[in-house]
Amino acid sequence: MHQIIQSINNGSTSVVNIPSPAIAEGEVLIRTTCSLISKGTEKMLIDFGKSNFVNKAISQPEKVKEVMEKAKSQGFLNVYRSVIDKLDYPIPLGYCNVGIIIGLGKNVSNLQVGDRVVSNGPHAEFVVVPKNLCALIPDQVSDEEAAFTVLGSIGLQGIRLANPNLGETFVVSGLGLIGLLTAQMLAINGCVVLGLDPDRERCNLAESFGIKAFNLSKDTDPYQWCMSQSNGLGIDGVLITAATKSNEPVELAAKVCRKRGRIILVGVTGMELSRDLFYKKELTFQVSCSYGPGRYDSSYEESGNDYPIGFVRWTEQRNFTAVLEKIKASRLKTHNLISHRFDIKEGEKAYELMAAKVSSLGILITFPKDDTSYDRTIKLSNKKINILQDKIAISVIGSGNYSRRFIIPVLAKERLKLVHLCANSGTGPFYIGQKYGFEYATTDSESIFKDKKSNTVFIATRHNTHASLVIKALKSGKNVFVEKPLCLTREELNSIKSTYSEVYKKQLLMVGFNRRFSPLVSKLKSELNKITGPKSFIYLCNSGLIPKDHWTQKPNIGGGSLMGEACHFLDLLRYLANSSFEKISILSANKDGPCISTFTIQILFCDGSIGTLHYFSNGNKNYPKERIEVFGGNKIFKLDNFKKLEAWGVKNFKKKRLIFQDKGQKNCIISFIEAIKSSSAPPIPVDEIFEIQSHLIELESQSRKFIPI
Repeated sequence: MHQIIQSINNGSTSVVNIPSPAIAEGEVLIRTTCSLISKGTEKMLIDFGKSNFVNKAISQPEKVKEVMEKAKSQGFLNVYRSVIDKLDYPIPLGYCNVGIIIGLGKNVSNLQVGDRVVSNGPHAEFVVVPKNLCALIPDQVSDEEAAFTVLGSIGLQGIRLANPNLGETFVVSGLGLIGLLTAQMLAINGCVVLGLDPDRERCNLAESFGIKAFNLSKDTDPYQWCMSQSNGLGIDGVLITAATKSNEPVELAAKVCRKRGRIILVGVTGMELSRDLFYKKELTFQVSCSYGPGRYDSSYEESGNDYPIGFVRWTEQRNFTAVLEKIKASRLKTHNLISHRFDIKEGEKAYELMAAKVSSLGILITFPKDDTSYDRTIKLSNKKINILQDKIAISVIGSGNYSRRFIIPVLAKERLKLVHLCANSGTGPFYIGQKYGFEYATTDSESIFKDKKSNTVFIATRHNTHASLVIKALKSGKNVFVEKPLCLTREELNSIKSTYSEVYKKQLLMVGFNRRFSPLVSKLKSELNKITGPKSFIYLCNSGLIPKDHWTQKPNIGGGSLMGEACHFLDLLRYLANSSFEKISILSANKDGPCISTFTIQILFCDGSIGTLHYFSNGNKNYPKERIEVFGGNKIFKLDNFKKLEAWGVKNFKKKRLIFQDKGQKNCIISFIEAIKSSSAPPIPVDEIFEIQSHLIELESQSRKFIPI
């Protein structure tokens, strides 16, 4: 399918042919008929992309501060690579989509195949959106009219915050698409509406809708004009729908408002407020959030949990519906707002027009009606790569941060045969697949299991999918490397063990417990092997706070920090002790959410060693993340954040220090590849993998019964 994407690195836009998206539970699959470019938002993204590295940093000082803090604990090189990776990865453009439903995920009951809907999907021939982010289009509303729904909802949310009353005078500052729609809806609400804009044509268009407009490019005073239009009383409220770095819209709004007036920022402007004006007039200033309540709430948008109408009357979906009803009643007019139309295949021209100094307003992207095929796998046109090892043919499921920053670059550098790259969205498989030389980009994991071209699968998806993908890969005769954890439940673990017992002599199974492959851990391990008798371990992880609504903190998706991250540390302690666990228990300091995030695990090893793992999310990220201390045989070792290893009581031991942090990711992957090449045992014994996972599940069960102290 064709989709418009943008490079954050250089701001360029392109129309690419990528795999059609996969549909998941609670989602709707839509074939697009048209979509609308949001000129203000999308031009701002393009301008940001075209700016140089320094200007990008200047425009986001809070991000720079965050990067500098991470560099202190994780090392400059690791953080630099992370930033470059994010800038290099393209983003889909667009969020004003109209189309016809062609597929429904599980638990979607209020929509059906064949419905025409509006959504916040991107400029693509097929889009997948959560059920709460689309709304039915009335029969009386055309597709092109409906394309303005999302932009109208942005303005409507600002109006709801302003709470206008019949007869009040409101100013709309900025008469772009959102401004023109907002002005009309204020008029529908019974307000006297004034518009401000530097573009004469937009002012004329506003007046055609019955809105009095003032051209800011003239040498007259907008303050005097606003006062004259309000009989000298001042403006009751201002909705700023402009997109500018200047503070002028906010300053002017404060000047024209009456005492206790309301100012709502819907667009983007400078935010240096004049305290004197706001203080003397007791002005209210509020920033409006997108389409309305529910926006950026993963429970509403991703999980499909609607807000009760008795408590939240207007959600983003209900705002969509309200806008559509006004278009249906011919109260909200959009027919004069379209200035240009482009076929999706000419999408680049649309953005060239937007960047040019040519008058434009609503730029509509149109899509073919019948000849679009829903292809979830495409062959990539890569240059021929000299494969060094054809015994191993690899497919990768997942193109997220870990996959594209660690797994795929290592595989490509080893010049292995890369067959499929798979993810739910086609953007990652296409872009990363092209970059590293995969043969196919796909959103269909089943095609990987059926295809005989690959014999090895790397899995780097959300944690709740690991078990089923591991089992399918093993049953299809493939070696499996799964990024931690192996699974989330006891039932899943038993199923994996049962499946593996049938194929263990033919295939390898490995979990990405990379820390045991760190160079400093290898040195520490060699020293510990010289010690006879029990050892004592203290492992500290200063994780930093993870937002409660992050997918990793959802029990049924990520399993929380215990399942998703502490598994690394348990494995490393198991490896260093070279002994199984005899007893293991957990204490939690809090449970301020569905999963514990600050806890201590106590371990008694079968050889008499003891260990304590502290996982703390209530610290400060400026402090290094991980530290291991080992006591035994009258010796002490301390490993600091996989950069420095020190020892006391060890003859001829020199402090080991790395220039850059090395947690063993590369060595972990290469060891798995080498085991396949040599037909040798897996680098991590599978029994140890099953043991760690079993204890994790036991600890998770303990944590659910634990009463917070």
